[in-house]
Amino acid sequence: MDPVLIDLPERLQTERLVLRAPRPGDGAVLCDAVAASLDELKPWMPWAQGGATPAESEAHARRMHARFVLREDLVYLAFERAAGGGEGLLVASTGLHRIDWQVGRFEIGYWRRAGQAGRGWVSEAVRALARMAFDVLKAQRVEIRLDDRNLASARVAERCGFRLEGLLRRDALAVDGTPRDTRVYARVRGLDEPTPL
Repeated sequence: MDPVLIDLPERLQTERLVLRAPRPGDGAVLCDAVAASLDELKPWMPWAQGGATPAESEAHARRMHARFVLREDLVYLAFERAAGGGEGLLVASTGLHRIDWQVGRFEIGYWRRAGQAGRGWVSEAVRALARMAFDVLKAQRVEIRLDDRNLASARVAERCGFRLEGLLRRDALAVDGTPRDTRVYARVRGLDEPTPL
């Protein structure tokens, strides 16, 4: 089946969050969240090495929207859930990346807005996204890959029930261009997730 034909929720709601696919007009809130978080994101995210203008952030939001519609990359912006289920502050972002539709394999990535540590936003978002991947997309495997030195991200993976499968030594470059090790965590259908009847 052509992935474009796959029905996919553009909005997920948890107890405290609204996860929503990016859309045109999100550039301003995205620019604000990233600008507020650059110092925390720089060690881990190649795209966070410098600030983006509101226009660049809007272009990025529109590209993310297009890639979501094409089912190439499934980013969700995570907003604090306001009264009545509306969207409050953009507190994080997550998504399903490096998708292999034929195998049913997805990789979850995430980042959190500065000043929001210790609130459990990312863990809540990752749990919701993993659940959607297994229940709606019938995933066989959901991974989280991260820099071995990023202990906060590793704790999120472990809290969300992902098992450490291994350490890929010197398999990628850190943002400063030096070789780095990558931890691979996963949840797998039939092992960590029930097989559907």
